[in-house]
Amino acid sequence: MIIEATDIHKSFGNLHVLRGLSVSVEKGEVVSIVGPSGAGKTTLLQILGTLDRADRGRVVIDGQEVSRLGDKARAAFRNRHIGFVFQFHQLLPEFTALENVCLPALIAGRSKKEAERQAREILDYMHLTDRCQHKPSELSGGERQRVAVARSLVNRPKVVFADEPSGSLDSANKASLHRLFFDLRDQFGQTFVIVTHDREMAALTNRIIEMKDGMIV
Repeated sequence: MIIEATDIHKSFGNLHVLRGLSVSVEKGEVVSIVGPSGAGKTTLLQILGTLDRADRGRVVIDGQEVSRLGDKARAAFRNRHIGFVFQFHQLLPEFTALENVCLPALIAGRSKKEAERQAREILDYMHLTDRCQHKPSELSGGERQRVAVARSLVNRPKVVFADEPSGSLDSANKASLHRLFFDLRDQFGQTFVIVTHDREMAALTNRIIEMKDGMIV
């Protein structure tokens, strides 16, 4: 089991967003989390991905109880073992595609030469070699999202969390991104946990986790 979360509670003021849910994910699974707006999907994703803390409960990733780590240790664990893909790519506009993909590797302490080697390798796999020196404004929507996926993978994370990754894409790019997640899983062995409103994408995943009112249905 690569992810085990037990009895997760999270409130914002008087709003009880997560109500004692438990979830587990096997290594190499591509899992989707679905449910109506306000169900707590993104809150759960942020807690599993160590971006936020639960008020109560336990989160274990690859044997490490991340819910017990301090902020600095949690950030270091996240950089080494977790990747993120967001709906609106969140690339830095002043940097090229190559520089954006290098960032997590540089933060992890790798040399510029090694970071660029890893970034070029993954951009080549994404068929973006000829776009390395382009800035986000010079890329199409689909290309920007593929660069964001490359950035999430440059440190070879064990788990990639994606929050509505195809929400801003047209049908053709959406289908291409969906295939890409499975190709990456098969090629590199990553586990993917994807929050999505896209039922077509959810239907393609190994397993669907349905949420409602802060609980798993």
